[in-house]
Amino acid sequence: MPVAPGQTPSPGAATQRIGVFGGTFDPPHVGHLVTAINVHHALGLDVVVMMVANVPWQKDGTRDITPAEDRLAMVAAAVEAVPGLIPGRHELDLGGNSYTADTLAVLADEYPGAELFTIVGDDAAAKLHSWERHDEVVSLSSLVVVDRPGAPVVLDPEVDWIRVEVPRLDVSSTDLRARFIDGRPLDYLVTDATLDVIQQRELYANELDTSAAPA
Repeated sequence: MPVAPGQTPSPGAATQRIGVFGGTFDPPHVGHLVTAINVHHALGLDVVVMMVANVPWQKDGTRDITPAEDRLAMVAAAVEAVPGLIPGRHELDLGGNSYTADTLAVLADEYPGAELFTIVGDDAAAKLHSWERHDEVVSLSSLVVVDRPGAPVVLDPEVDWIRVEVPRLDVSSTDLRARFIDGRPLDYLVTDATLDVIQQRELYANELDTSAAPA
């Protein structure tokens, strides 16, 4: 079990290995879970924090984004029964635009001495130099790039990347929101617990006809 936030590891305790998998998660889907579970296993992590962005600055203004507390509730429901995965609200508490460098700094304070791993997809990894204060991200954590089977993406050779191959699941939150609009099945694309939160909170209410949603 990971050391609780703010708690100092006991003398002789093994270094905590904590993965940080950030995203908008609007909504979270099985592709997110498969990625987190496989990285958790491949790297022997104590925990993977599914870190919910407060304001995802790279997407802000491009479309309407579900309120952060609702997205956090969906993530919490999705990972509740998954060992080794936990929801993260750190970026909500920080407020404003969400930057990985700020998040890692907070986690380094909460988990003294922990080894942090920032988990990103190959597209995001290829754009590392567009990140706000990317040099701090590199210094505060080990960067884990998620590769799909096939030709790996070309990355900055000056960064000591860790590559983890995960199954290719072509599921996207964009497609899921489209499915809410036209009533296509959501079975096995989001967890039942996540769908319950969507229905209870009437998320995507303008798009989702709950009477047509899967049981």
